[in-house]
Amino acid sequence: MGSAMKLILLNLTLLLVSDDGRYASSPLKPWFESLRNGWGQSCCDLADGIEVADDDWDTRDGHYRVRLTSGWIVVPDQVVVQGPNHYHKAVVSLWNEEALKDEWGAIPASPIHCFLPGTGV
Repeated sequence: MGSAMKLILLNLTLLLVSDDGRYASSPLKPWFESLRNGWGQSCCDLADGIEVADDDWDTRDGHYRVRLTSGWIVVPDQVVVQGPNHYHKAVVSLWNEEALKDEWGAIPASPIHCFLPGTGV
């Protein structure tokens, strides 16, 4: 697949997962909004979701890992979303630093707010 096509697909994916109101009628919208990490925090309120390609996430030593621009990051157990994945693809939500500074005044050690493992379908 050419790089232009990959860029187009990436942009479409980011638009789908990172909802800015254009997907209010999507049948998955209520499900995405219901997702919570292990602390009970919404995965949509303080973070933006990004679809993760199958070769950019895996498990090692009993923990999920995600490849971000900075390299492989171990996903903290507390941020793994439990339950079925109706989207089927892996999604990582990264902290929105500005929202965190406004709410808590600090940035957590891990950039990952939520991780939804793919189903392998």
